[in-house]
Amino acid sequence: MKLIKDQEFGGERPLYTLHDAKLENVTIHLGESSIKESGNIEAENCTFEGKYVFWECRGFKTTNCLYRESARSSLWYSENGTLVNCRVEAPKMFRRMKGIRIENCDFTNAQETLWDCDDVVIMDSRIENADYLGMHTNNVRIENYHQEGNYSFQYSKNVEIKNSLLNSKDAFWECENVTLTDCEINGEYLGWYSKNLRLIRCHITGEQPLCYCENLYMEDCTMGEDANLAFEYSTLQATIKGHVHSIKNPTSGNIEVESVGEIIIDENQKSPANCKIKVKG
Repeated sequence: MKLIKDQEFGGERPLYTLHDAKLENVTIHLGESSIKESGNIEAENCTFEGKYVFWECRGFKTTNCLYRESARSSLWYSENGTLVNCRVEAPKMFRRMKGIRIENCDFTNAQETLWDCDDVVIMDSRIENADYLGMHTNNVRIENYHQEGNYSFQYSKNVEIKNSLLNSKDAFWECENVTLTDCEINGEYLGWYSKNLRLIRCHITGEQPLCYCENLYMEDCTMGEDANLAFEYSTLQATIKGHVHSIKNPTSGNIEVESVGEIIIDENQKSPANCKIKVKG
């Protein structure tokens, strides 16, 4: 493997089509497509300032690296990319990629990140300013994760998240086959129009959660005082610990709850309109 160490590059395509190389203490200054059309690249303690760094790359790993804000859109159209102990200040990272692994990373401006991707693992990481993260991204596994940003994982399929905190309005809209375990999800309109959304021992806050859901499953979840008008037009099986502010017009299924402030069943309820609500308190 070729070693490139303690060097600086800039401009357009300085390392274009680079293969089988290791970069150490390298700085990529402003410019475009610095390592485009490459493969089998390792980078340690490097700084990336230019755009479109790893485009059409077949295998890369960056460790202890810094992606400056100017390095936006640096990870697109590639396969088998890994980031470990990296700080990413740039938005719009990871588009149309397959085989992504993110470990112990800090994303400070993750707007429109992880779009149209497949086979994603995120571990022990924090992602901020993450509006529209994970759009149309499938086969995702996440653990020990903290997210700040709205509209996350919309239209995504086969997502599993454990032991995580998501502050995200409109999360998991029109998602399919998503499971969250031991998570806290804060934000309005959670999971609308989802299919096969599973919530296990999760805490949920925010107005009008989990409406228009198909085959929603909840096990031993808790809900905040602001989680009102829940489950409208949803089909579900749910066991909820503690108090729920209000439940409105669930379509079918079963709900067990310890206490509820208000159950609203009105003329707008949709057929089959046979959801059974059991208040145990």
